[in-house]
Amino acid sequence: MIHGESFKPIIAEAAKMAVGEENIYERVFIFELLKDKNDPNAVAGAVGFSVREPKFYVFKAKAVLLATGGATLLFRPRSTGEAAGRTWYAIFDTGSGYYMGLKAGAMLTQFEHRFIPFRFKDGYGPVG
Repeated sequence: MIHGESFKPIIAEAAKMAVGEENIYERVFIFELLKDKNDPNAVAGAVGFSVREPKFYVFKAKAVLLATGGATLLFRPRSTGEAAGRTWYAIFDTGSGYYMGLKAGAMLTQFEHRFIPFRFKDGYGPVG
């Protein structure tokens, strides 16, 4: 059985072996997508900076995958009474991917999807 805290190192090791450790950049905050000058409907890279060192990065790519997560904490939780303060939401899902995609010209659809936590006794949260 693989527990959640063990899963990330296992995946990270497989990624390092697949693409090479020199091709993996960690702790880089991407803030802008770069459009392809030859194809106005394509993204050709991204721009970001290191959150640990004074470094600026410009990435060139054949394909870009935007996997920033959703947008939680946009709406007031539906919890009532005693469970009102026990709702768990991922604070790191800020909607930044929606902004970057929109700014790059993507058509954003299916915004009816949102985080719905599992329910358990005396609260709501990510279980199971």
